Amino acid sequence: MTEAAGPGSPARSVRYRLLAIALLPMLVILPLLLGATIHRWNAKFDAALISKVNGDLTIAHQYLARILENTGEHITALGGSVRFRDVVAEGRPALAQLLGESRKRLVLDFLYVVGPDGSLLASSSEDTAARLRTDWPIVRAAINGRPATAIDIFAPEDLKQLAPDLAERARLALVRTPNAVPTDRSEESRGMVVQSASPVLLADGSPAVLVGGTLLNQNLLFIDTINDLVYRQASLPEGSRGTATLFLDDVRISTNVRLFEGRRALGTRVSAAVRSAVLGDGKTWLDSAFVVNDWYISAYEPIVDSYGKRVGMLYVGFLEAPFTAAKYQTVFAVALAFLAIAAASVPIFLRWARAIFQPLERVNSTIGKVEAGDLGARTGPVDSHDEIGRVAIHLDHLLDQLQQRDKALRSWNEELNARVDERTRDLQLANHKLEATTKQLIMSEKLAAIGEITAGVAHEINNPIAVMQGNLEVIRSVVGDTAALAETEFRLLDEQIHRISQIVTKLLQFARPEEFAGILERHSPGEVIADCLPLVQHLLAKASIEVKNKDSASRLVLMNRTELQQVIVNLIVNAIHAMPDGGALSLLTSDRNREGRAGVEIVIADTGIGMAEEIAAKVFDPFFTTKRQEGTGLGLSISQTLVSRQGRTISVDSSPGKGATFMIWLPEAA
Repeated sequence: MTEAAGPGSPARSVRYRLLAIALLPMLVILPLLLGATIHRWNAKFDAALISKVNGDLTIAHQYLARILENTGEHITALGGSVRFRDVVAEGRPALAQLLGESRKRLVLDFLYVVGPDGSLLASSSEDTAARLRTDWPIVRAAINGRPATAIDIFAPEDLKQLAPDLAERARLALVRTPNAVPTDRSEESRGMVVQSASPVLLADGSPAVLVGGTLLNQNLLFIDTINDLVYRQASLPEGSRGTATLFLDDVRISTNVRLFEGRRALGTRVSAAVRSAVLGDGKTWLDSAFVVNDWYISAYEPIVDSYGKRVGMLYVGFLEAPFTAAKYQTVFAVALAFLAIAAASVPIFLRWARAIFQPLERVNSTIGKVEAGDLGARTGPVDSHDEIGRVAIHLDHLLDQLQQRDKALRSWNEELNARVDERTRDLQLANHKLEATTKQLIMSEKLAAIGEITAGVAHEINNPIAVMQGNLEVIRSVVGDTAALAETEFRLLDEQIHRISQIVTKLLQFARPEEFAGILERHSPGEVIADCLPLVQHLLAKASIEVKNKDSASRLVLMNRTELQQVIVNLIVNAIHAMPDGGALSLLTSDRNREGRAGVEIVIADTGIGMAEEIAAKVFDPFFTTKRQEGTGLGLSISQTLVSRQGRTISVDSSPGKGATFMIWLPEAA
């Protein structure tokens, strides 16, 4: 064995070394280098896309800044023009006409002159309110002699004061958008306005302010111009498209992004991640983002109003899918080329190495068959006559010896198993007999103990009952005629003492059933329920439970009165426990026929917590309880036993949160 082990180990090592030399450079090192190169190229590719969209955002930002600058220059130029001074001297109608002509020429949505106190002096629109706000920072700056231009957010009331049609243009219905921050709003009625103010002098030399501006909500000319400037024709690869959007807060108020063919995505909202980064943190977003219904390489920057607050966003971006497809096509082409080269070169390397390690494969195959249970497997003659060939011959010799020893061991094992099986059967038979005998002994001891305990308990309880009954008679004789005032209470005491006596009788029946027999009585179920209520009145009052008792039954039933009372009291107590915070308890009796038999149905219903279906199916099982340590789980089981005698039935209907209803049906007394 030492001679075989020595050559075998290096032979096995040579096999894997040859495979590593043949395959490691082509299948491991080159793929790693290729993967690292592709990863770096992918990062550079993504960085180029981000750099492009950043440049696009710069162009859009400059265009928006130019609009602000032009608006300010136009308003300042108009306010300082000779014609404006001449028209001011002519009076208000001439000034209003000049403002109307200038508004159309400068493509503005409103243009007016207001005094420092907010009184309207002249406007391009006849619908402008008589007094307007002058607390805008740009208006305050103009009152102080400095022209100013900024973007401001106008409330619907501010827009209506300028012109009612501006408020209607600003209103947009919000569209439910995936990934957006949840909102209860259904529309966006505010307006984003580019407004400019310039100080002017009236005919009498008093100061005033010339204010003009443009509403950006649904201003498609503005957003399409940005898109045409940023994404000129042939600036993007085929299949991609550029988009631009103006946001008020996170709502698209002007965009060329399509919700579907022919409709712009006005009223849709930006994703929560972009909103948090741009509006929340004031950062510029340069990354991939989901825009309405597709992924775009996107750039967002915050828009700040004249108060210095972030009130919206300016967005540009282009469709990511064509660039991703081009990236994957490039990666696929490189991978395909590598696989083609590997497929052509690997078989050549393997053919050179196979002549060396092929004998080792046969030895390895033989060992695998032996491990799988084929002890007759052999390597056989090999073409190699070196160390590998000697290992193969020696292995076959060892396998011959192993097969012989295995046969001997199997024979001994079969004989041993037969003896163990025989002894096991004897032990199992003895164990079964022992278990049966033990169970009989335990049951006998339990029955004997229960009989003695029950007899003792019955004897001890009967003595206090007799004393209580005698003293009750003494009280009646002492109080005399006044006992009539507590006649109901005395009657209930008699009945409950009688009930205790009946319970003792039942205990004795359990211990010595052959000495007792149940007593059946004819009575009205409604009267039994009426007698039960005083017994549980303290529990009902404590839980603030309203009792609805309706006795509609005219038939009598044949059942032991004490047993029926025990069942009803148990169900009422269970209902009280199910309504710890109060509720309503309904006790109903009615004549009811079942399967051609006349009878009476008793319904006990509560408005408590209810039970699930799987729990309701187990409530009548012995020892099943939902009261943890407060109950034994025997109440409903005993109640079912008492009711089910002589064809009586009890059932339950319940669901969580809707209370429980127990129904008892008793046959009519013949």
